[in-house]
Amino acid sequence: MGVQETFRGYAPDLGYEFLRSAIAKNDYKDRGVDIAIDEIFISDGAKCDSGNIQEIFAEDSKIAVCDPVYPVYVDSNVMAGRTGSFDTVTGLWSDVIYMPCKEENGFAPEFPNTVPDLIYLCFPNNPTGATITKEQLQQWVDYANEHQAVIIYDAAYEAYISESDVPHTIYECDGAKTCAIELRSFSKNAGFTGTRLGFTVIPKELKSEDDVCLNALWARRHGTKYNGAPYIVQRAGEAVYSESGKKQTSEQIAYYMNNAKYIYEGLKNAGFSVSGGVNAPYIWLKTPDSMTSWEFFDYLLEKVHIVGTPGSGFGPSGEGYFRLTAFNTFENTKKAIERMIHM
Repeated sequence: MGVQETFRGYAPDLGYEFLRSAIAKNDYKDRGVDIAIDEIFISDGAKCDSGNIQEIFAEDSKIAVCDPVYPVYVDSNVMAGRTGSFDTVTGLWSDVIYMPCKEENGFAPEFPNTVPDLIYLCFPNNPTGATITKEQLQQWVDYANEHQAVIIYDAAYEAYISESDVPHTIYECDGAKTCAIELRSFSKNAGFTGTRLGFTVIPKELKSEDDVCLNALWARRHGTKYNGAPYIVQRAGEAVYSESGKKQTSEQIAYYMNNAKYIYEGLKNAGFSVSGGVNAPYIWLKTPDSMTSWEFFDYLLEKVHIVGTPGSGFGPSGEGYFRLTAFNTFENTKKAIERMIHM
């Protein structure tokens, strides 16, 4: 920073071209998807984008969310005044369209009875670890185009996909460019949790009912409210797509997924009801003995000194479930599962 020749000031509004070009090639073109570099917006992470994206939509827009769900989707719309009143008994907001994701439907959402304006989808899913096939996602794209709805597609965990029929991007589906915005993260695949880096894709074909280009609208918002991720962080993001970067991230993902497999198989063999852990680093555990999510949290903490995330924190349909993560060392993972098996 103290040398004129290497000093960098504010980044370009959309992010440096070297990173956007690497993303366009590796995450899209190499998968048979054509995304232009001016449809990619670099940011400081998918969490910020998933909270901020609602700003370009009308205050009276109706949102639909999976339940359980990553809390940012609902909470950011609460702050925007879009969700109505909160029922303390049911845990539901009056103006939010909930799509329950339960064991009987494979923890995947079904089309809502009320047509929304915005549909939040996250696959591989946080917290359940569930996925849907390309055929199933195509049905959501067709539904959104039919009803002139916009899908906010959170693909933060796409690097963990191992099954061939699970899409890595919504733009693998026909017609997705006219109805979908995609959110991506460098935190989950490359460990950028502290350095912060992500991006959002908004195709220029995506327009409102009155023909407003959402790409241009987000570009205006992005340039007005955001000064860009640091140059050194964007260079680090570019390195993720190098041969050595791909090798290192692949090894890291394999390490975490080995943890996930150990958690899943260990608990399943011990008689617990578990899901996830195949295309995502999360295992979704049904709490034993009819415990509530928080009762099980307290039990694990006090009896075996293990911490996880109560499912009820992700919405009413998460009650009675518990999220375990593979983001730890194998040694700690092994100790934790051994304690749970013998508790």
